[in-house]
Amino acid sequence: MTPARGTRLPVVLFLATILTTLGAGSMMAGADPFRDPLALLEGVPFSASLLLILGAHEFSHYATSRRHGVRASLPMFIPAPTLAGTFGAVIRIESRIPDRRSLLEIGVAGPLAGFLVAVPIAVAGLRLSRVVAHSGAAVGGGSGDLGIGLGGSLIFSLLERAVLGPLPQNASLVLHPVAFAAWIGFFVTAINLLPVGQLDGGHVLHALAGRRQEGISRAVILVLAPLGFLWWGWFLWGGMLLLMGLHHPPVLAEDSPLGRRETVLGLIAAALLALTLAPAPFSMEVP
Repeated sequence: MTPARGTRLPVVLFLATILTTLGAGSMMAGADPFRDPLALLEGVPFSASLLLILGAHEFSHYATSRRHGVRASLPMFIPAPTLAGTFGAVIRIESRIPDRRSLLEIGVAGPLAGFLVAVPIAVAGLRLSRVVAHSGAAVGGGSGDLGIGLGGSLIFSLLERAVLGPLPQNASLVLHPVAFAAWIGFFVTAINLLPVGQLDGGHVLHALAGRRQEGISRAVILVLAPLGFLWWGWFLWGGMLLLMGLHHPPVLAEDSPLGRRETVLGLIAAALLALTLAPAPFSMEVP
């Protein structure tokens, strides 16, 4: 593949994702981009925040892959007509990974970079968010006035309390689009860090557990099943992961040793999953 061909698709997808995230962000801000295309400018804060988080995640994978001599595609963003305007972004690994250490570092790099970018964006977005009176008990932050409740991950709840303090009784938080972009960033981090198959967490698990990885991945799918009663999407994710396959391809040096540094990176990945996982991420709020 020539450099031009290798660049063309990622650039086209990125431009399309800018457009779809601008549309999503402008509608969160109460604008109507279908009637007035200039209303897309209202979506800039959301779009820029979300693409910065996703870009940090994927470009860290890309840079770390290149550093270890692994060929990888440029990040490919996925535009979509969804609440966020995108299904995220991916890179395609185009050559075998040399050893377990390389696999571990490639797997951890993306979630860690995305997390570190999402934290200050969350703080800024929470400062722009508003607290409103609520007729019942609050179920979490709301994304704009869309009637969708967001379950808090541990990191988002801690940041919310640090920035805003305890919410008044019978009040709820309506997130600014920038804060919602950070919330999505944390959610994407948690999904990617699930220790299953060829997700980032699957890379980490295979690097640390080797041939035991597939059995552990099956156990993770079983854990996701009861979470489906909190949010139906976990059933969907579990089914998709089964279809994608739980097996992780071996690295070239499957028995290469790991040291203390790699153990620390594994613990960092586990901590990021614990901080960003929201067992019930979405719910429909009842007026």
